[in-house]
Amino acid sequence: MSIEQDILGSAQDIEVRIMDLSGGNGAEPVEVVRGFTSLAHANAFARRRVRDSMEVCRGPGMSADQVRDAWFAFGEDAEVTGAAEGAWRSGAEIAAFAAQPPRDAEDRNWRVLDPRRDTDDEDEEDEA
Repeated sequence: MSIEQDILGSAQDIEVRIMDLSGGNGAEPVEVVRGFTSLAHANAFARRRVRDSMEVCRGPGMSADQVRDAWFAFGEDAEVTGAAEGAWRSGAEIAAFAAQPPRDAEDRNWRVLDPRRDTDDEDEEDEA
């Protein structure tokens, strides 16, 4: 095992747990996403997923506090697990996300980073 794998965990152990903040699913995630190529890949996916969820909760004219409160009531959080260190945590950026909408739509595009997308593409090719 390399030093990097020892510290960060291997990519195969990394997953992103999508949590429903409304409590509809209790403490269990609504989704568990696996198949990331690296911790950086999982971190970027989780960050964009939370950013998108917050923007879904943002209404016209809402203050940063109102956006944050709406996200905590109705949004989805993402937890990166399987890495000893370096896993992204939403708490560090929630205030900034609530205060300012993203300048670039790419900041919300978690779908392009979804490792399941590659599997779906392969499945479609197999069916053709």
